[in-house]
Amino acid sequence: MVTNLQKTLVSDAFNRKSFYNFVGNLKKPMENQIPVSSLSFDNTEIAFKHLSNKELKESYWLFKIISNRFLAKVGPVLTKTALFLRMPVSGIIKATLFKQFCGGETISGCTPVVLRLFANKVGTILDYSVEGAAEESVFDQTAQHILNSIDKAVEMPQAIPFCVFKVSGLARFSLLEKIASKEELKHFEAVEWQKALNRIELICKKASDFYQPVMIDAEESWIQDVIDDVAIAMMQKYNKDRPIVFNTYQLYRNDKLTSLIADFTIAETGQFVLGAKLVRGAYMEKERIRAVEKGYPSPIHLDKEATDRDFDASVSFCLDHITHIAFAAATHNQHSCEILVAEIEQRKIKSNHPHIYFAQLLGMSDNISFNLSVNNFNVVKYVPYGPVKSVLPYLFRRAEENTSIAGQMSRELNLINRELKRRGV
Repeated sequence: MVTNLQKTLVSDAFNRKSFYNFVGNLKKPMENQIPVSSLSFDNTEIAFKHLSNKELKESYWLFKIISNRFLAKVGPVLTKTALFLRMPVSGIIKATLFKQFCGGETISGCTPVVLRLFANKVGTILDYSVEGAAEESVFDQTAQHILNSIDKAVEMPQAIPFCVFKVSGLARFSLLEKIASKEELKHFEAVEWQKALNRIELICKKASDFYQPVMIDAEESWIQDVIDDVAIAMMQKYNKDRPIVFNTYQLYRNDKLTSLIADFTIAETGQFVLGAKLVRGAYMEKERIRAVEKGYPSPIHLDKEATDRDFDASVSFCLDHITHIAFAAATHNQHSCEILVAEIEQRKIKSNHPHIYFAQLLGMSDNISFNLSVNNFNVVKYVPYGPVKSVLPYLFRRAEENTSIAGQMSRELNLINRELKRRGV
């Protein structure tokens, strides 16, 4: 397994001044260095072609409710209370949030969503989104669900280009914290960790055996080093000939652009393909609160502009090394998508190059996903599934993120409203 010490040694292989100058140059704004693509994300007819008038109206009212900050804040509390009191709210959730952002309660239940997306040239990332377990039996069940998702993807390889899992879905979060803090494990903990590694190995081996790419999600910074090391170890083993295992880089962290470059150097040295999913990040408030509580510098960039620079610089770095890096730009940021499209065109790379994917969440930013797909770019949607009650943490995060992202709700609502007017309904 590759350790952080080895990553440091890789960095030291560079002249340090040259290395950090290189990173600094990557971070320079690129807007004026690339041509503007003719592709437009404003075509609402293409964006919502897959939705009926009824479905479009339902989306409009759901986003209208989510855009209310008060409701978005108190909604999770009220829902949890109602479920605790055994009030019949599951049906309401299933018909609203769950329907918008999830594919179904089971893999087979996702099939209609998968086929609908595929009919519009958009692939699926199958994601078993049950969280918060602490029992070995549940971890075994989760591993089996992920293995089953690989089976489903093998049945429909073009429709389901990726599967995904979280390491914390296969091991106790507190155990990952202990490993990350370099504490010595007790015997039973070492046995527990080996079981978790066996689950991860089983998943990645099956993915490799069937040539089915699988992504490892990023998590909180204080356990991420463990996940990074596992991901690199799996890539070393299974990415020799093609990208099978992908790690996730949260670019709102101020160290992740450097981490991406260091990991590429490890891949280049070890002669394997680096798989990278590039995201801005999902735990900002939690990260900042913990940093204050624990008294260490926040790992999160001070402002959105710095995050945007690192995200776009990471995309550019991946394009610079596209033969040896396969990546998914997982973003709802329209400007970043425009930059990537323009860079692909400027570099004369095929729009459907197998090492380049755009990714968005199911139920969001359809104007980006479907306008890209109709122009022959590789596009996938994250399609979570699982029992309604079990995926509530995922659903609440979607509602909270949508409320907190500046302009996200107004953009979604404006686009839907324009399409409703265009249809005359």
